[in-house]
Amino acid sequence: MSFVQIQAQLSTEELLKAVGQLSKPDLDQFVQQTIALRAQRQAPSLPHTEAELLQKINQGIASEIQHRYDALITKRRAEILTSEEHAELLQLTEHIENLDAQRMACLTELAQLRQTSLVKLMEQLDIQPPDYA
Repeated sequence: MSFVQIQAQLSTEELLKAVGQLSKPDLDQFVQQTIALRAQRQAPSLPHTEAELLQKINQGIASEIQHRYDALITKRRAEILTSEEHAELLQLTEHIENLDAQRMACLTELAQLRQTSLVKLMEQLDIQPPDYA
């Protein structure tokens, strides 16, 4: 985890500047945690089922798994992936795809509860489809 030095009282601009110092993996984790925090703040005004779905939707991939996956992808692109690493990459890919499928199921269920389309719900929640979609 990265650490940034900040003042005790921060303006939003100062906070953003501090966040800008994070590494990409730490920034990704920070963003996911921030989204989860936003969902928690909205949760008290939401029905219990919707709050649970939002928490599941906002759960990210564990940073260790994401780091390892990224490292294996980099090695694959450089064509230096061992057969053991290839097998590990396949397992991680399946794990991540399963998490994505669960997230989509929760998004679909929430869209149905709110009687809206999946696309509109994703726009409302500011959720972008993955780059590979």
